[in-house]
Amino acid sequence: MKPMNKEILRLAVPNIISNITVPLLGMIDIAIAGRMGGGDSTIGALAVGTAIFNFIYWNFAFLRMGTSGLTAQAYGAGNKQEVANILGRSISAALVAALVLLVFNRPIGTFALKIMKASPEVMSLAAEYFFARIWAAPAAIGIFALHGWFIGMQDSTTPMVVTILNNITNIACSVWFVFGLDMGVAGIAWGTVVAQYFALALSLVIMAIKYGSYLREINLAECLRMEPLVRFLRINSDAFLRTLCICVVYTCFTAFSARFGDTILATNELLMQLFMLYSYLLDGFCYAAESLTGRFIGEGNKPRLQESIRRLLGWSAAVAGISIVVYLLWWRPLLGLFSDSSTILACAEDYVGWVVMVPLLSFVPFLIDGILIGATKTRIMRNTTFWSLMAFFVFFFGLEWAMGNKALWLAYTGFIVVRGVLMVVATKGVKAELLISKE
Repeated sequence: MKPMNKEILRLAVPNIISNITVPLLGMIDIAIAGRMGGGDSTIGALAVGTAIFNFIYWNFAFLRMGTSGLTAQAYGAGNKQEVANILGRSISAALVAALVLLVFNRPIGTFALKIMKASPEVMSLAAEYFFARIWAAPAAIGIFALHGWFIGMQDSTTPMVVTILNNITNIACSVWFVFGLDMGVAGIAWGTVVAQYFALALSLVIMAIKYGSYLREINLAECLRMEPLVRFLRINSDAFLRTLCICVVYTCFTAFSARFGDTILATNELLMQLFMLYSYLLDGFCYAAESLTGRFIGEGNKPRLQESIRRLLGWSAAVAGISIVVYLLWWRPLLGLFSDSSTILACAEDYVGWVVMVPLLSFVPFLIDGILIGATKTRIMRNTTFWSLMAFFVFFFGLEWAMGNKALWLAYTGFIVVRGVLMVVATKGVKAELLISKE
């Protein structure tokens, strides 16, 4: 039996390495946009376009979450047939979702852009970005399903390799399309399209090489059998609604930022990149929580489950502490990597304190999310996130008149705090007995 810390790090470190490249990619995209010559409008357009895709794709991230938890439990129970069938169900759901997005891309894009009330120049550039990047939808959603299955199989190395190569390809193509082919902000989007199809193809090749025996076990009739299919859909629908609530918060954060002008919009987007950097670091341990929780529940190993929760909390707290120190000491040079605008940097000084607080407030709810995904206790996630969303709106609309943009940051931190408190209460202090029990 391997020491728990070693097991956690074996799963978390590759996830951290791959996750850290995701916000770095976002930062590089912003840096490219900031040096295209369009000023605040170009960064604002990228912020709007990215926010729309975050809303769309994060809602489909339920496929990764539902797949990882179910796969980990089947893997822990030694049920190879069910492990294979879960993959079949997940890929089928991804294909249907991608088809819907492509067929309705024009009305979806038009509606989404109307919601984001920025300046005409920003919205024109954001439309260019959206209607190019939407063609990556099948690849992006398919990757969610495949990588969720890898995580459930206790394999964090494959997603790491694919994500790193995906992001390297994305950066290279975006730089070439923007500065070499003069494609403007649409070039950043097309760089993403090319990279994501490359990542999907690479994931499928690796799966065929490493897990060919599982692919041969997929039984279409069993995949569509009512009882496991209903459980798969229920878990994924709960995860979808939970993710929908979170996406509403992030999308509204960008939309509400636009109310205060292009400079505030660009500033908030840059500050949010700092938070996203921290969140992707912490997600490495959250993904480890998904893998280990599901596996130990499948094994029926309550002592190891409780030990893993305790150790994961310690590692997550350490990540939060390090992030706070880094942001306190180096927030200005970090933001300077994205933009050389003295106006934006001066504006950021008024709000950077909110970003410093977020890691301390968020590491517990973030980790409990991973634990609940592994336990497939998705109803708790759904309910607590819904009430936290309500708190976000109450804080913002109740205080916007008096606090302006600070009300938006207060609403965001309030969302995190309320969610953490509700999750701790609902899981009775994250007890293994509750997690391992049948719903």
